[in-house]
Amino acid sequence: MNKANKELLLQKLKTKMERDKKLPLLSSNLVFGEGSVNARIVFIGEAPGVNEDRERRPFIGRSGKLLTSCLEEIGLEREDVYITNIVKRRPPENRDPSLEEIEAYHPYLREQLAIIKPKIIITLGRFALNYFIPDIKISQNQGKIFRFEKNLILIPMFHPAAALRGTKVLNQFKETFYEVARVLGSIK
Repeated sequence: MNKANKELLLQKLKTKMERDKKLPLLSSNLVFGEGSVNARIVFIGEAPGVNEDRERRPFIGRSGKLLTSCLEEIGLEREDVYITNIVKRRPPENRDPSLEEIEAYHPYLREQLAIIKPKIIITLGRFALNYFIPDIKISQNQGKIFRFEKNLILIPMFHPAAALRGTKVLNQFKETFYEVARVLGSIK
């Protein structure tokens, strides 16, 4: 599928989400996602925060700055990847997304990924990891490589907000980016 078709399909999906009044969290803004529609890597977080809700863009606060700087360290720009969340609207008080909210947004993320067709999915934090692989812990699986059918690779990472809270987690977070670069180089 060419770039123009993917852009059109993603725009239609976004419009469909905007019109879906059954989705939870309608009091906050839709943060659909951004980046290259032909991205080989898709980063998926849990839900937008206050800055993301205001700007309608994923990962633009302190966590986003860390994500962007780590991408640059391995020779990538934000525009080279696609960035989104499992839940596309901000939960109140920055709370964790509920299972009901995750389930409600599930079909939209699945369709978004089907349009983009990434080679690598990087989950940021436990909620995004457990969306794909239930019942495993991010602390034990950070940086591991999981291979799925159709040559899809999943790499769980700590959420950038967690990396900002401690040096040990930050170092693991950054080390995983170099692993991502190695894996990306192997699938070119």
